[in-house]
Amino acid sequence: MSKTHASFEFDLKRVRDEARRNLDQGSVTPDYPANRQTVLKLLNDSLATELVCVLRYKRHHFMAKGIESESVAAEFLQHANEEQQHADMLAARIVQLGGEPDFSPATLVERSHSEYKEGADLKDMIRENLIAERIAIESYRAIINYLGHDDTTTRRMFEQILATEEEHADDMTDLLYRK
Repeated sequence: MSKTHASFEFDLKRVRDEARRNLDQGSVTPDYPANRQTVLKLLNDSLATELVCVLRYKRHHFMAKGIESESVAAEFLQHANEEQQHADMLAARIVQLGGEPDFSPATLVERSHSEYKEGADLKDMIRENLIAERIAIESYRAIINYLGHDDTTTRRMFEQILATEEEHADDMTDLLYRK
């Protein structure tokens, strides 16, 4: 049995004509099916989330004290650096879509999915980071599902970030329940 497929049709003349119009739109072409304003809000809220995570991990890196603090502090620093890479990816995608990345410290915490919790001791810091990673995982999965096939570039970027967040959660779980 062979499957029948619809024929592939591509109006090259229309695409060429459209490419010449609205050059200020950059990579956003007329066939971009997602709601760009919604995607930009999701990206900016995720940017806030990543920046809050950077700040929390950095604080925990410097405040880690105790018998196992050196290795845990190193893990916090590694995570802070990876969260910063995520923030940079999100900001770059916002600009690609014709938006402006919102780095405003005045609204950072209220736009963030995760919270900024200082943690009382090393175990509490690990716990707070695990909670934040679990929040990021859940919210990024929801964003990935929302984007579907409407913005595959943004979806793939979120899938890449999600994979790292899952690794971070696994790392924090290992530290929290280390024997």
